[in-house]
Amino acid sequence: MKEYNIAVIPGDGIGQEVTPEGVRVLNAASEVTGEFMMRYEYFPWGCDYYLQHGSMMPEDGLDILRPFDAVYFGAVGLPKQVPDHVSLHGLLIKIRLGFDQYVCARPSLLLPGIKSPLGGKKYGDIDFVIVRENTEGEYSGAGGKCHPGLGCELALETSVFTRVGVERIIRYAFQLAQTRKKHLICVTKSNAQRYTLTLWDECFERIAEDFPEVATERMLVDAMAARLILRPESVDVAVASNMFGDILTDIGGAISGSLGISPSVNINPERQFPSMFEPVHGSAPDIIGKGIADPIAMIWTGGLMLDFLGHKDAAALILEAIKKVTGEGRCLGKDLGGSAKTTEITDAIIAKIREAR
Repeated sequence: MKEYNIAVIPGDGIGQEVTPEGVRVLNAASEVTGEFMMRYEYFPWGCDYYLQHGSMMPEDGLDILRPFDAVYFGAVGLPKQVPDHVSLHGLLIKIRLGFDQYVCARPSLLLPGIKSPLGGKKYGDIDFVIVRENTEGEYSGAGGKCHPGLGCELALETSVFTRVGVERIIRYAFQLAQTRKKHLICVTKSNAQRYTLTLWDECFERIAEDFPEVATERMLVDAMAARLILRPESVDVAVASNMFGDILTDIGGAISGSLGISPSVNINPERQFPSMFEPVHGSAPDIIGKGIADPIAMIWTGGLMLDFLGHKDAAALILEAIKKVTGEGRCLGKDLGGSAKTTEITDAIIAKIREAR
């Protein structure tokens, strides 16, 4: 039996509510398959930690996390207490950059029994992955302010792209497309950003020569946003910069029924550092403590963590259990039109996992 040490950071808001549910499902998959065992160590980092210590995580936080096999992360952000740019850069982005987790992959799938806000869509019509570059671009932190508080105040935020960074994310996206429908879209805005995103286009065309079996397209991000809404079934894999990928994946979650069911991974494919697994939905301050946060995104993200660690059967078991629960429609969260509580949804998914074996 393979054993793993997992760093668990519930974080803020509903992250503290859905993370225990994800752990429950991981433990159920472990018990049922007998393939692996996980040891968890919990870290109370986040906005509450910031209010007590003046930082989102300890100064040596990355050194603390480095020995772990993976990081299982809930959510970050309590904007009424800590500015979002402080919380995001002080914890989530610090881990992404510090561990060179340059791939953020976010699948969007219209699950059985879920109604999309797009009319006429059924299970499987929406099934794509957005591959988001995760360490460069607009989130790299390059910039600053001059003359703060004066009428001539100046703010600069510089998008940073390197050929190495662009090529490696595009290559990863091609490799992913090879395992799916062999179709990849490169999303930029190179008609306006004539230096950084023309570099993307050039890298994409060059790397495409190494993958002749993958059909390719290039689209501007505004056209791609419209395409996800008008013809989502035409999209299989798309690769985009940090900011564009972030925006497009929120569209993907919305058209799939809810951000509450959208999983996400932040990975270092070379496995030089631990990868981090977090849902898309964020801390959702408006529903904290109500017991209605949908745990599906966190649970599905846990399945993606198992897949990355090499336990594909266990990962498939979790996803199939999610599909069975949504397909039956009896235990759906408020975000999906139901009335089930957080723990009830988890109970239903665990029951399906145990029934499968």
